[in-house]
Formats: sequence, structure tokens, C-alpha cells
Amino acid sequence: MSERLQGKISLVTGAARGIGRATALRLASEGSPVVVNDIDAEGAEAVAVEIEKAGGRALALPADVTDLAQLESLFAAAQAQCGPLDVLVNNAGGDTPTAMADCGPERYAAVLALNLHAVWNCCQAALRQMAPRRCGAIVSISSGAGLGASEGLAAYGAAKAGVISLMRNIAQEYGPLGIRANSISPGPIASPGMLTWLDTLPGGAESWGAHIPTRRLGEPEEIANAVLFLASDEASYVNGAMLPVDGGVSGVLAAPPV
Repeated sequence: MSERLQGKISLVTGAARGIGRATALRLASEGSPVVVNDIDAEGAEAVAVEIEKAGGRALALPADVTDLAQLESLFAAAQAQCGPLDVLVNNAGGDTPTAMADCGPERYAAVLALNLHAVWNCCQAALRQMAPRRCGAIVSISSGAGLGASEGLAAYGAAKAGVISLMRNIAQEYGPLGIRANSISPGPIASPGMLTWLDTLPGGAESWGAHIPTRRLGEPEEIANAVLFLASDEASYVNGAMLPVDGGVSGVLAAPPV
């Protein structure tokens, strides 16, 4: 194990699978005691056990971060059992494509509750622990859908664009207190949710990957590596940034297939 985050307490939301699981494992491998959060209690506990078997330290604290009471209890329990947070990774999120005209008020509210409002509330809770100590790093997982339009993801894209803006505002407001806030916009990642959706499309993951400049989907571990960098002191002068980790997708102009 390395020590890039030695002694720094981290909390990762949505950590039972995919990017969240990979991130929790990566942070723990660098010496961080990790609070593993997910709405899936069994999944969170399994990841915590996996971390400890690898020689790390972890605490599973299941909670629904869209429920403010559960969220506040989560952060209080994390502080009581592990100490004040040094690193918050807002990873919980997701959506499935739905035409905007078919996205009713309840669905729209649910998408924003998970992908933006929960991030806002987690950041507030973390800042209450970080600000008095004048240190901390917040990394929020946005999406390529927050950078450009994607059919069926109007609500999700709006929420993820909001996450990018929120991180920039936290960076500006809390930078003087030694707190950094950055976002990552993953491209198509071979996470369970993404793969399940791609299986419903003609050609599946292979066809989708063929249109990416790197000619493949990304792996959850590749996002976790970016999270580690932004959470570590190696990124001490990186604040308010949005880092695309997308195999080059965001750098490509629209063009007809050749």
C-alpha cells in the first residue's frame, strides 16, 4: 500500500459498485480510511470487507443520500466513528434515457434529487466538518451529459451541469479556507449500469466503443485514478476544475461517419 492519502478520512457515496466501488478501493489503497456509503447495505458492507481484506480500513454506512435526515445521520456517524472528513467523493447518481416530453414532474424531481440536490446537501455536510479545520477536498462525479446534449438525458444532463457549476462556486467561496472542489466528467464507462443499458442497443458495448477515439469503453478504475489525483496533495493547486476522463469524446467535433 502507498501513502498518498495516509490518515485522511474519505467518504464515497454510491460506493457499492462501479465507479464508486473502484474509487473506495483506490483511496483505501493509498492509506485513507474510507467510509463506504450506498443505499445498498449489503453491497456497501461487501466493499468494506474487500478493502479490509486488502489491508485497508473501511466502515460501511448505508444511507439514501436523497433523504436529508439519512444524509445528516450518515455524516454525523462518519465523524463520530472515524473523525472529521478530509475527502468527500460525490459519486451516487444515475438515470436511464427518457424523452423530455415523457419526463413528468415526479421523475424530473427524482433525477435532480439524486444527481444534484444530494450533491449539494453532501457538500454542505462535509463543509461543516472541513471549514473549521481549514482543509479538505471535494470531488464530484459529473458526466459527459453535463457538457453536451445526449438524447433522452435532458434532466440528467441539466443536473450534472449543475454539479460542475456547484464545484466551481465552492472552490471560489471556500478556497481561502484551504478547501478544494473539483468535478470529473466520465465518458462511457464499463460500469454495471452503463453495460446494462448498452445491452439494450444494437451492437451493444462493442458498437458504442467503436465510436470513441480510444476505441473502447473506459474502466471504473480509470475514473478512480483521477479521483485519487484530485483528492491528493498532488492536486494542491487544482481548484474549481472540470476534468474530462472520456477517452477523447469531449474533444471531438460532430462529423458524419466515414
